[in-house]
Amino acid sequence: MNSFFGKWNRTLKKSWVLLVLSMLLPTFGLSYSALTAQRIYASYSILEYSIPIADLEKFAKNGVVDEELAFYLQFLKPNQQQELRRALITPIKVHPVAVSQFLDTPLGEFLLHRLTAAIKTKSHQPKAGFAALRSALILAAQEPDGLTLLNVVRKYPSSSIQIDLARTLKIIAEVGKMLDKTNGAVAAVSQQEAKEAATIPSLFNLSQLPDLTSQGRFGFTKQTLKFFEPARARVLVTDIYLPNIATKVPVILISHGLGTDSSNFQYLATHLASYGFAVVVPNYPGSDTKQLRSLLEIPAQLYHQPLDVKYILNQLQVNAKFKNQLNLQQVGVFGQSLGAHTALALAGAKINFEQLKRDCNQKVLKQTWNLSLLLQCRALTVRGDEKYYLHDERVKAVIAVNPITSSIFGEAGLRQIQAPVMIVASSDDAIAPAAYEQILPFSWIANSRKYLVLLKGGTHFSIIGEGKESAEQVALPLGLVGDDPQQARRYMNALSLPFFKTYVAGMPKYSPYLSAAYARSISSQTMGLSLIQSLTRTEPCRHCSE
Repeated sequence: MNSFFGKWNRTLKKSWVLLVLSMLLPTFGLSYSALTAQRIYASYSILEYSIPIADLEKFAKNGVVDEELAFYLQFLKPNQQQELRRALITPIKVHPVAVSQFLDTPLGEFLLHRLTAAIKTKSHQPKAGFAALRSALILAAQEPDGLTLLNVVRKYPSSSIQIDLARTLKIIAEVGKMLDKTNGAVAAVSQQEAKEAATIPSLFNLSQLPDLTSQGRFGFTKQTLKFFEPARARVLVTDIYLPNIATKVPVILISHGLGTDSSNFQYLATHLASYGFAVVVPNYPGSDTKQLRSLLEIPAQLYHQPLDVKYILNQLQVNAKFKNQLNLQQVGVFGQSLGAHTALALAGAKINFEQLKRDCNQKVLKQTWNLSLLLQCRALTVRGDEKYYLHDERVKAVIAVNPITSSIFGEAGLRQIQAPVMIVASSDDAIAPAAYEQILPFSWIANSRKYLVLLKGGTHFSIIGEGKESAEQVALPLGLVGDDPQQARRYMNALSLPFFKTYVAGMPKYSPYLSAAYARSISSQTMGLSLIQSLTRTEPCRHCSE
């Protein structure tokens, strides 16, 4: 029992789990979390145990241990008991609308069906258990103190609930395996970082490098244009930041992810513009809102977003107003999440339909808790042909933040990238786990002008800036955003600038910033930063291969 709770304790501490907990909370509470209004019944083989909810509530809120609960708590060390108390009452301030929308998507329903095999009503009716768990999660999210384990069990609409501990333990083991592989891959990056940092000459003084986190010297203007692409009936509202420079300047296009829009990356756009780049930030129809139902639009967006970028660049190229302002043969692309897929596709990566067919069989999908694989498999709903090869010669370098790559591109697709590329991973990313989706795939890229950046403690949402105030912009809970999102954004400013200066503007004097030693010099305690330029395939594979 102690070893089991030791694994659960380590798992719980990962913000990776917070996202899953916000939708799948009862699973990770084990036999002590899935309570009813009266009692919880936990079964293991032929044995069954029960705990009154009142006992657990008194323990969670006041530390009082009644007789029935005392029997179970004897298996826990004092520090583990404290972890359990915190787990029961620690809130996740996820918006109830977001929970409801997610659970209405095929992905949300798929995960709920898997959970109801372990968490059931006493009647053991699958439909009743599915509806009850969904209802409990939504109602708990509406509570003033947020979505907690205790609130979920309070809101479970049944007189009793049955937990199959054998199935629950299996789920915990599968999640633990993923976390172990991520930890191993992160360790491999840290080891490589130490090697690369040691190669910097001792006379090289990093402190003499100018601070790139502060604003540059150029003023700029912002304007918003509206393009209409008739062939696909796409309205593309696009922000353009123009530095006050008399000559043509290179262009950086920022490609937002699902559920965000151009306003979320204003911080980066203004930073790059202040250093002399023109910055173009389109709003993609169908993915520029925080409506989680837009998960259904992923297959179409894989195709449409790169074409949107091409169309916008073409329109700017023939626009007389920008003829003497924009160098549209020197373009860089910065993308996050789905926008990172767009960036990699424009750089030459091709959707690997054969890999997807191998990885997306039902046996694999029923066992994985890698949410990104479920998302990638949706690409199989589109027809695989050459129209999904969307390389653009004007794109000279790309930064892909939190991309999903392992199956949708695979090794064959990523090896086609010849442009300089920076992959940014977050150690606590629940949507696109770093080990599977960035660290191992980074080792597949054959191009020598490549960089892997790791945000230690970052999540899938850490680099997303504050968006416009709108009913469509549902605030993310801090647990999902990460420990220090402001620091993560400062890192993006500090690293994207020298990367694009070096490879898009053709200014190699900025290359010293693209080193392990520089990343170490600006790394903070609240969110660590690593940067490496190489990683052999065997290093990450020791930790994250299947």
